[in-house]
Amino acid sequence: MTPAGMLPPQEWMSDPRTRAVMAALAANGLPARFVGGCVRNAILGRTVSDIDIATTAEPAQVIASLERAGLKAVPTGVEHGTVTAVSGGKPYEITTLRKDVETTGRHARVSFTDDWVGDAQRRDFTMNALYADADGTLYDPVDGLADLQARRVRFVGEPARRITEDYLRILRFFRFHAHYGRPPADAAALGACRAHAQGLRQLSAERVSQELLKLLGADDPAVVLRLMREADVLDVVLPEATNVDRLQALTRIDDKDPIRRLAAVLDVTPHEAEGLAGRLRLSVRDRNRLVRAAKKELTIDAGQRAIRAHLYRLGLEPFVDQVYLRAAETGTSPAALLQGGQTWRVPEFPLRGDDVLALGVERGPAVGTLLRAVEDWWIGRDFVPGREELLGELRRAAKGS
Repeated sequence: MTPAGMLPPQEWMSDPRTRAVMAALAANGLPARFVGGCVRNAILGRTVSDIDIATTAEPAQVIASLERAGLKAVPTGVEHGTVTAVSGGKPYEITTLRKDVETTGRHARVSFTDDWVGDAQRRDFTMNALYADADGTLYDPVDGLADLQARRVRFVGEPARRITEDYLRILRFFRFHAHYGRPPADAAALGACRAHAQGLRQLSAERVSQELLKLLGADDPAVVLRLMREADVLDVVLPEATNVDRLQALTRIDDKDPIRRLAAVLDVTPHEAEGLAGRLRLSVRDRNRLVRAAKKELTIDAGQRAIRAHLYRLGLEPFVDQVYLRAAETGTSPAALLQGGQTWRVPEFPLRGDDVLALGVERGPAVGTLLRAVEDWWIGRDFVPGREELLGELRRAAKGS
């Protein structure tokens, strides 16, 4: 490949850990170049977190070279040509140049190659097919630099072919457009996404939800969700996303929390939220946040006493979610509610089940019922009564039960 320029000096490239990995490969005559996101982000001046390396060497050669240099080699995906090097505790993903032998729309069977251009031609977007030597020399085999500078997300080669190799690339197109693109979206890519949208139904829920949450972390995901709806994609993967206006309002005030943004774009009941969370295979924590947000328990005009009650019952994270969501709905600032809630130290309810049993109440549901009744009484008095007063209220409640 002909060089296409030079990367400006990069801290991650001069990092001794990175240099050790590249030196280990070079010492055994194995050509290796940085590729993909690290090169793309370096050109844009953005933060580089994950560092991917491409090489003509096959996995066994890579492992042997790393181990000879005293580096840890983890065979994370050797069947696809990927070995993870660990240098100073930092992982580096090293992948052998590949070409597709067979694709199914979800998975690909690959063979290894030493053809750098061929490797570039099987990648998804031109901006992800940029390579750089250890000294920063750039290579651009599919005109990705021009697309990157124009903020144009463009498929490598024929868009329909790239999509039918892996339908997840439809969602990746919209995610990359949200993070790296600018309007208008590439017409050929958009048309291919629309034509093949139903292919998304073949994908696992985990792959779909990961892409959706990454998309929602963009600066302005609402614009891209509208584009997805126009392209008949949103109705396939997230038909419940009907409140894009609320999401748009939230992006002006929030901290790019993807689960909160997902809650904002939904107009669902708690039961529907639970079903959606299950369909997307969300974690228990994220599912609980989504369901709680759908309950809409907090009003934006709540006084400090009500704020404390809500914070106690909800917990800090769901409380913050609801503050932001109500603020987005009403066009108000969440600052006052957040300050009132986050500066208050949530107290611990002083009574336990043993306190109920000590009054002669038999073990069973009645114990929990009495505790909840006294706790509600305590909350209603703004958490002021102490343990002795609460025990007195417990005795009164037990006598009346």
